[in-house]
Amino acid sequence: MVSGGIDDLADCREVFAYFDSKGDERISVQQVGDVLRALGQNPTEAEIQKCVASFEKESRLSFEDFVPIFQSVGKTREKHSVEEFVEGLSHFDKEGNGMINVAELRHLLTTLGERLSDEDVDQLLAGHNDSHGNVNIADFVRAIMNQ
Repeated sequence: MVSGGIDDLADCREVFAYFDSKGDERISVQQVGDVLRALGQNPTEAEIQKCVASFEKESRLSFEDFVPIFQSVGKTREKHSVEEFVEGLSHFDKEGNGMINVAELRHLLTTLGERLSDEDVDQLLAGHNDSHGNVNIADFVRAIMNQ
């Protein structure tokens, strides 16, 4: 979508307009993250704050203000591979068998980085644990990244 074609911008404008609650062809600074996510981006809260830092907290952004933010988030999004995530989680694989304990994975997801809520973790983990309370790291990462 970041390719910048006419259709892409039209789609972008359509989503942007959906979030315009006042009919003034603008969105509030607080909505930037929601609009980016609706456009298929997945920025962190820190990235969003950096993008809107130059605007007043109560500002309303025009579509022209928003496009550069959308393009910068789309370009800077690092593409992490399945292997990178598997490698990261493998540090918690105590047995060396490619598995991580559900409780430990839950702890990581709710306390590190962009913390997930218990409800989010419940959704992510649903159907991934075996009868011993473990999750296959590679299968879990592949399933999450292919959602």
